[in-house]
Amino acid sequence: MNIVATTTETPPLQATSGFPPEYFLNREIGLLAFNRRVLWQARNPRTPLLERLRFLCIVSSNLDEFFEIRVAGVKEQLKLNSVAITTDGKTAREVYRLVSEETHALVKEQYQLLNEEILPQLATEGIRFVKRSEWNEAQREWIKGFFFREVMPVITPIGLDPSHPFPRVLNKSLNFAVELEGRDAFGRSSGAAIVQAPRVLPRVIRLPRELGDVEYAFVFLSSILHEFVHELFSGMKVLGCYQFRVTRNSDLFVDEEEVKNLRAKIQGELPQRHFGDAVRLEIANNCSEAMTQFLLGQFNLTESDLYRVAGPVNLVRLMQVPDWVLRNDLKFVPFTPGTPKALQKCHSVFDSIRGGDILLHHPYQSFNPVIELLDQAATDPQVVAIRMTVYRTGTDSVLMQSLLRAAQNGKEVTVVVELMARFDEEANIGWATKLEEVGAHVVYGVVGYKTHAKMLMIVRREEGKAGSSILRRYVHLGTGNYHPKTARLYSDFGLLTCNEEIGADTNEVFKQLTGLGRAQTLTHLWQAPFSLQPNVVAAIRAEAEAARAGKRARIIAKMNSLLEPETIATLYEASQAGVKIDLIVRGVCGLRAGVKDLSENISVRSIIGRQLEHHRIFYFYAGGEEKVYLSSADWMERNFFRRIELAFPVLDRKLKRRVIAEGLQIYLTDNTLAWELGPDGTYHQRRGSRTSPHSSQAELIELLQAS
Repeated sequence: MNIVATTTETPPLQATSGFPPEYFLNREIGLLAFNRRVLWQARNPRTPLLERLRFLCIVSSNLDEFFEIRVAGVKEQLKLNSVAITTDGKTAREVYRLVSEETHALVKEQYQLLNEEILPQLATEGIRFVKRSEWNEAQREWIKGFFFREVMPVITPIGLDPSHPFPRVLNKSLNFAVELEGRDAFGRSSGAAIVQAPRVLPRVIRLPRELGDVEYAFVFLSSILHEFVHELFSGMKVLGCYQFRVTRNSDLFVDEEEVKNLRAKIQGELPQRHFGDAVRLEIANNCSEAMTQFLLGQFNLTESDLYRVAGPVNLVRLMQVPDWVLRNDLKFVPFTPGTPKALQKCHSVFDSIRGGDILLHHPYQSFNPVIELLDQAATDPQVVAIRMTVYRTGTDSVLMQSLLRAAQNGKEVTVVVELMARFDEEANIGWATKLEEVGAHVVYGVVGYKTHAKMLMIVRREEGKAGSSILRRYVHLGTGNYHPKTARLYSDFGLLTCNEEIGADTNEVFKQLTGLGRAQTLTHLWQAPFSLQPNVVAAIRAEAEAARAGKRARIIAKMNSLLEPETIATLYEASQAGVKIDLIVRGVCGLRAGVKDLSENISVRSIIGRQLEHHRIFYFYAGGEEKVYLSSADWMERNFFRRIELAFPVLDRKLKRRVIAEGLQIYLTDNTLAWELGPDGTYHQRRGSRTSPHSSQAELIELLQAS
């Protein structure tokens, strides 16, 4: 089995959608446009200052993954001379040129914002990043001591000569290229050396309060190394020291025809992810031209892959600073998530669920009921079995601890662990190992299809009619991961139910994942890769038919991404039939909105704020029935055809009205966080009146937080 970059070729678009390529927007450019909207939050003076710094770091984190996966894929196509055409009709070479131009402009603006606005304003608030030229004598002595005590013992400088070739540089690690003059103890004079900063070293160090003239004084590790790098090369003259960082292809692709042991193969290949092909080189803007060309040659990169930056090459490491600084006046106002009344009445979550379906709206409502449900199930003598999917759950998950405890208590525990959850593979392998050690059944889904559905099913023996006993299924289905930390940051819905038909459907999906057999027709759930996309397309077409018949028709959908060509084409046809369609797409959207005679009845908006918009909601008027589905899936080819995903209906009328109000309508009235997509493919911020501003996230906090 080989693990290589994915190079899936896309067939010519018109053959699959019926619409020409110019009616579609480019995925890579759309992702960069999304990051521009995030960068605007860092630019917005109404955003609290430390949160502006955090948004700036989020852009860098997003760009890291963009290069590791998306740009790496484009460069792989260039290497293979691929003739594949994107959905908007572009070749890989055209895409790469556009991406390079836009990303260079975006990074330049990012560092300008950091240096000209955010850092100076932080300094006025007593939060300073002290430059080397600003160190006073006392600070310099403390920093020097820190260097000799904490830094020098763990650093290994590598002089470049025939016996010391250029070292293997880890993906996204901090490194320094040093230009030298003179000869060492052995008479060698290579003129250059590489210093790799170990990942155990902090990139930002806070100075003791008594040494600073402000409350929070920080110094960069890069500044310390620049100042004392000569100590690593005794007797030689340092001509220059330049920080650099290389980003590598980090995608994993499993050859499913050869796989025998998925877990063992991934576990063996994961360390190589740090040494994939280089796709980007970031260097300090003071780096000499000779050293720049030398580094580009070492990584087999060109000028278009080079990013000269005016500051730290890794802004992601500044993400921790807002957490270190105890200044609530410079952060978003905190709130305490609320709890539905149905869960406040009973100590037992099982009793509450039997009283009726329960809807949880995170992060405005607490994720604790899900934690408590699994915690109670682990020790409840009436619980006989637990089944759960794990995609992203973190390295210190209380949910996984409950599963371990349940298995130790003799429950029949089955966990479907997705080993190919990007960048969470190692954590998931760790949990799989621990679960197996206590006797849980661990399976890895279906090779070739990521298990992305969010399902938890608990089977409990309870008293039935006339004193008989029955087995009742309690189910949690969600739009987001079983990850308590992200549940405080991402907007998601979760449904708790003991509806027999939904329980039976969920059980059937688990049977598919753990055993063998043909897919059965499900009563309520739409499942990828079988029925989800056909049912979405059919529901859109049903609205179009209603509109053509002169009946009321309406579609509202919220998701992270919209790219699947047939779904987009069907939306265009529905718009032409007269269906009013509102789409709330946080990230990339391949559909052109508001184009006359094509999509003039379609609006697309993106909501960017303090919470990451993550839930997927599909609303169809359906002749007045108003069908509402919640889902783990975006409208993308990968979600529809290469993943195991679910969309589940909200059957309770009151909960359905809640989803429509809290998950859709409130976003359609937002005039503070909303960006609207124009026919030309660009986004414009929706401006509201000063007298009646509407912020969907602020209003949801006010509505649902604990009183």
